[in-house]
Amino acid sequence: MRRLTHPASANQPTRNEKRQRGTDEHVRGARQLKISDVKTYPVWVGRRNQMLVKVETDEGIYGWGESGVSSRELAVESAVKHYREFLVGEDPMRRGALWQQMYRSQYFEGGRILTGAISAIDIALHDIVGKKLGVPVYQLLGGKHRNYVPCFATAPARTGEELLEQVKLLHGRGWKAIRTTPIHPDTGKDDLLYEPRESIALTAEWLIKIREAVGMEPTLGIDYHHRLSVAEAASFCQMMPAHTLDFLEEPIRDETPEAYETLRTMTPVPFAIGEEFASKWQFLPYVERGIANYARVDVCNVGGLTEAMKVAGWTEAHYIDLMPHNPLGPICVAATCHLATAVTNFSWLEIRESPTERDGFYDKEVFPVQPELREDKVYLSDRPGLGIEVDEASLGEPFRFWESPHLHRRDGSVTNW
Repeated sequence: MRRLTHPASANQPTRNEKRQRGTDEHVRGARQLKISDVKTYPVWVGRRNQMLVKVETDEGIYGWGESGVSSRELAVESAVKHYREFLVGEDPMRRGALWQQMYRSQYFEGGRILTGAISAIDIALHDIVGKKLGVPVYQLLGGKHRNYVPCFATAPARTGEELLEQVKLLHGRGWKAIRTTPIHPDTGKDDLLYEPRESIALTAEWLIKIREAVGMEPTLGIDYHHRLSVAEAASFCQMMPAHTLDFLEEPIRDETPEAYETLRTMTPVPFAIGEEFASKWQFLPYVERGIANYARVDVCNVGGLTEAMKVAGWTEAHYIDLMPHNPLGPICVAATCHLATAVTNFSWLEIRESPTERDGFYDKEVFPVQPELREDKVYLSDRPGLGIEVDEASLGEPFRFWESPHLHRRDGSVTNW
């Protein structure tokens, strides 16, 4: 039966149409938030520079970010200043589109300096959006998976005896994941001397003693900071009984994934790789070829939270946990903890404040509001945005030219730090 329509109501909008019309008018009438300035602060905090970026808006809402390219902060600062020229006037709520603009804007895409600059800006944009919407950043990333972020501490000792004592101290204080560093025979007064073969023999000897001392329960790893060749890394692993190490971090340089594939066939020790990767594309061969077992993603270098979340989803599909690189200040800690809170595939966060490290990176005068560190756990607040504040008046320690150590071998040739 045909439904009759009253002539007077034939052209009247329905209730849903009225509601949609009202929504459209509200959206058209809403004032768009705009970026008003992008400021850079390369400053000395603790024992290292931090490259901080502040993004301001015309509503007075601002966000903080940090870049992770240590000892090249001035290069990053210059890149940020280039980006500022087209970011001012843009809507910070469109952070994904702005990421694409920054990454693609100069034809020569990518590279650690550019993605270091993008990272700091992207983190600041997330801070702004969280504040604008009144929610913590982890809510923007999908919501909370965990109530705190578990951490690992580093034992940076220079001798075997000291390394053993540091690991025992951390284990006794309840740290369940501990990273060690390579040791070396006495170099006399030359702190820049490093011979890989001498180091791996001595370090392997002491790692065996450390595992015997602390037992099988704690996670024990070592960061070789890409100082070895494939042969040296294989020899190092073969010097130790099974389960001496739970992970081997960055044993060789990353430029040639095929070299890591060769090393993979020579040792069963899990690899932690990726702290120097500047995009999801650099992670590509390591994830899809099954080379990496832990992804050392650096939120402040890989392209910020926008890119890190893509790496997190990708690694989850390959059953790889994140073990983020985090050697910077509390802005990096905050951003990485929001990432860690919002993903399911997470192991431990690198933290640089522990009974064995006091580097001064988390200065509470400079950063009066920051995540709470309790021994081997970080707790985020429910404050909107990153949950961090910077006292700009305390950023008085000027930038210092600091260079990563230039190590050499006994014959005078350059080797990796």
